[in-house]
Amino acid sequence: MKTFQTMISAAVISIALAGPGLTATQPSAVVKGYADLAEAMYSDSLTAAKGLQTAIDAFLASPSDETLKAAREAWKTARVPYQQTEGFRFGNPVVDEWEGKVNAWPLDEGMIDYVDAGSYGATSDSNPLYTANVIANEEIRIGKDEVDASKIDKDLLGKLQEAGGVESNVATGYHAVEFLLWGQDLNGTGPGAGNRPFTDYLTEGGTGGHNDRRRDYLKAATDLLVDDLQEIVEAWGKDGDARKEVIAKDGKEGLTTILTGLGSLSYGELAGERIKLGLILHDPEEEHDCFSDNTHNSHYYDQVGMVAIYKGTYKASDGKVTKGPGLAAYAAEKAPKEAKAVEAAMKKAEDALAAIKKRAADGVESYDQMIGEGNEEGNKLVQAAVDGLVGQARAIETLVAKLGLKIEVEGSDSLDNPSAVQ
Repeated sequence: MKTFQTMISAAVISIALAGPGLTATQPSAVVKGYADLAEAMYSDSLTAAKGLQTAIDAFLASPSDETLKAAREAWKTARVPYQQTEGFRFGNPVVDEWEGKVNAWPLDEGMIDYVDAGSYGATSDSNPLYTANVIANEEIRIGKDEVDASKIDKDLLGKLQEAGGVESNVATGYHAVEFLLWGQDLNGTGPGAGNRPFTDYLTEGGTGGHNDRRRDYLKAATDLLVDDLQEIVEAWGKDGDARKEVIAKDGKEGLTTILTGLGSLSYGELAGERIKLGLILHDPEEEHDCFSDNTHNSHYYDQVGMVAIYKGTYKASDGKVTKGPGLAAYAAEKAPKEAKAVEAAMKKAEDALAAIKKRAADGVESYDQMIGEGNEEGNKLVQAAVDGLVGQARAIETLVAKLGLKIEVEGSDSLDNPSAVQ
């Protein structure tokens, strides 16, 4: 087996060349480099998901504390490359339409499996499937329709995804798998993540009930995640729809797509919906990886990915580097002052998110504790990340104006109208 150091030293360096007649600071070259980067980043995500699939197969073959721990670690590992791809959202329709299958959140986990009624509740005015518990029930009513759930497979999960038009009916993707591996986090803003026992997956006896169906669900959700990632890798490949769509755009329209993704993820999605909302409400349910207490990593790698997309360089998990004409080089030539401000803002945002990641990794406290009411130090750290991301979005908007472009950045009530947040 190769060591990590050997893999890095032997890494293949892949250069996405501008092509005949193109220079690194032509918009069309930047857009081609962007598409190459997307293919590389999603390919890395697919490889990591296949590693998760292998670990889950091993866990189901022999459930134990050790194999469950290995599956959980593989899930966390798989999140690292995927989170870095999120800057491709909000500007690419192919990605926007696909993304909900793999990373939708928050989810009403009672639709999937058993929950603690005391903390979760029994009903929801907005979701008739709030406690449907597919694992325990072989027939599910969705509106007027009775759905045969006797066989839990990929087809069934596809039917359940956002069933009844309710976005929180998340049946597939990373977070469904996360819930099945960890279970609910019942610790509030206290220490500790979900603690589902491996005995929930024993084929005889065990805990939780309906263990065969739970095993089927975990297997189907994991396999479907791999399938969905394969789909998006192909979409960014040579003849893929996502690549064709962005390459076909006028060069400056392509730049607009790139900047829309970076600005919207920075502001409305990450600073607003994923961070500021939870901070306003002091609600541990409003954290992205709420079952595993992995949110500090998810937020950090979102930012790492945005920097990679802006600079046009990505280093995969195996050490392979994809490097092409990046937006940073184009901006430095056309708007040097504004480009410098973007890079400074990106560094500030990354430093703030790195501080959150370090606090959690060092065992001081997890992200859901940091946003807890009365935690002045933790709240301050999280607010600094919000401020850094907002500053990054503003710097991007200033660059957009200088380049003579126009973008629409995704908003968030948490930032734009906090009094409306309850």
